[in-house]
Amino acid sequence: MFNSKIKHLITPKRCLSIFLLAALVTMKLTGVLYAQSVTQGYSTDETLQKGMIVGLKENDPAKVTPINVEQIDKILGIVVDASDSPITLSGEQEKVFVATIGRYEVLVSDQQGAINPTNYITVSALNGIGMLANFEQSEIVGRAITGFNGKDGIISSSVLKDTNGNEQKVNIGRIEVDIAVSKNPLAKSAAVTPEWLGKVGQAISGKSLSPARLYIAAAIFFIGAFIAGAILYAGIRSSIIAIGRNPLSKKSILRGLLQVIFTSLIVFIISVFGVYLLLKA
Repeated sequence: MFNSKIKHLITPKRCLSIFLLAALVTMKLTGVLYAQSVTQGYSTDETLQKGMIVGLKENDPAKVTPINVEQIDKILGIVVDASDSPITLSGEQEKVFVATIGRYEVLVSDQQGAINPTNYITVSALNGIGMLANFEQSEIVGRAITGFNGKDGIISSSVLKDTNGNEQKVNIGRIEVDIAVSKNPLAKSAAVTPEWLGKVGQAISGKSLSPARLYIAAAIFFIGAFIAGAILYAGIRSSIIAIGRNPLSKKSILRGLLQVIFTSLIVFIISVFGVYLLLKA
């Protein structure tokens, strides 16, 4: 009697349902653990804030220190709270916890412009602070989930000096970043994209752009400039010839020349506006 009830409860269909449910729960738990990762505890000789970018201290791999762009190849991860991760590896001597993968808040600056969601983040000239990555940086911390425009959400400011003594004020804030320390995908395009073209595109758009978009924008600009120049050259040349042949019609010829100049200017402005829309899109 008892065995028959057991057989009735444990049917192949129910076993399959239990198996699928267990697999789903396992996938969910694995996804959570992967998204938040495992944080590692380290010692440090400095006071580190949550969200700082750190690397291993030279000659002492048990300690971490905030790094800047000069030590970009030493990026380890982001300082987080011990409670930010479901799994934390630590001992009695550890003072800070570092995440190398997952979604965490990162301290960033507007040193290289505003940061938009999906932009790559790298380390800046300020110790422990990130910034927008462009073609020049070889490593990235991860990809921005939220943005920082340098105007809203400012928590601090600093002044940087370049080699020429010029000062730049940078603002610091916090954004959420999908942490994944790796090689900068944009740096792969540096060899096929002129540095000046990348800088011009970033100055206009406020972000790093793909080589394809940069080359299309450059083509539109140069084609527009060529057409405008050709119209202007043809108009001036024909006007000079016409005045030489018929000096009495000088006024009407000059009037026509002004129309040609205006037309060429409109063509050039349209090409520039088209380039701007393409880069800002």
